[in-house]
Amino acid sequence: MTPQVLREIVEHLSSFPTRNSLSPYLRPAMEWVADQYRAIPGMEVELMEFNLPLGNRVPEPTSVVQVIATLPGDRPDIVMQSAHVDSLCLGADPKTGRAPGANDDASGVAVGICVARALAAEQRRSTLRFVAYCGEEQGLLGAKALAKRAQEEDWPILGILNNDMVGSSRNLNSQCEANALRLYSDVPAREFARYAEWVVRQSCADFRLKLHLRPDRFGRGGDHTPFANLGFPAVRLTEVFEEWAHQHTTEDTIENMDFEFLARSAEANRVVIDALSNAEAAPINVRFDPKAGYHTNLSWQGEGQAYQVFWRETSSAIWQGCQRVTGQGAEMKNLNKDEFIFGVAAEHGVPVEAQVAT
Repeated sequence: MTPQVLREIVEHLSSFPTRNSLSPYLRPAMEWVADQYRAIPGMEVELMEFNLPLGNRVPEPTSVVQVIATLPGDRPDIVMQSAHVDSLCLGADPKTGRAPGANDDASGVAVGICVARALAAEQRRSTLRFVAYCGEEQGLLGAKALAKRAQEEDWPILGILNNDMVGSSRNLNSQCEANALRLYSDVPAREFARYAEWVVRQSCADFRLKLHLRPDRFGRGGDHTPFANLGFPAVRLTEVFEEWAHQHTTEDTIENMDFEFLARSAEANRVVIDALSNAEAAPINVRFDPKAGYHTNLSWQGEGQAYQVFWRETSSAIWQGCQRVTGQGAEMKNLNKDEFIFGVAAEHGVPVEAQVAT
């Protein structure tokens, strides 16, 4: 996942005159992305065909494709990474107008391809799924179609990392953040978001995820949104300082990107996906004893031998501490339930917040 390899992928995708979902260039771009996944040993690749319905920025129903690439695991549980291939230049003809879409969102597509290559040979419990959407710029249409399918087919999704604009570290207002991504989550994905923030903080010495407890930037949405709306744990990763003059214009080019930063973004994705895909089954009935005292007694049920107990102050959005324990209970010394919120996770898994025992 070197900056140079990521640059080559973004450069190729942005070389298409446009990747607008209404243009004749969308399918060749999708075929190229599919070929990158097909070259990975063990990968199963599907070109999902569907119609963009008449609507905003879709003057007539249009047949399109998007890529679904799957690395089967030992279990059917699914950990997903996603991004959108389609691009947009406002004010230009959607079929012919130049729309390079380097950062928005060839950057996220490049992350998916490189993370898949890095993890293909690794042993894992869960299935990995990498999605390259179309129709994002017309109203998240590809994600809506796939979320509906995931609901109908009852996909057992553990978490979705949607990457949208993850390749630029600065804006034209002289603001720069080269060591962090914003992480947006709605309620169904809140615990997965806290988990992702914790994993990156523990695994990436020079990088972090800035947790935002809102669905997305104000008044906006991404391809994680249709999944979150259906109750799936889907979050959005995006750069800290957006530059709107480069979005949906001919200025969204590789010259306005930071590929060292993109490589850090890819590594953050890799460590979260790798950890979650090796998680043991989550505990159930995680409870704390309501009796007043200096310490907090926790109990749970599960199949594992070892667990991790997490805690955070009631005023904190992120997990602040973790202790590995064995068995199905623990006394958390000097951590009072009045001051702290607790969660219990299986090895490598997402913490389950403790509820009061009744």
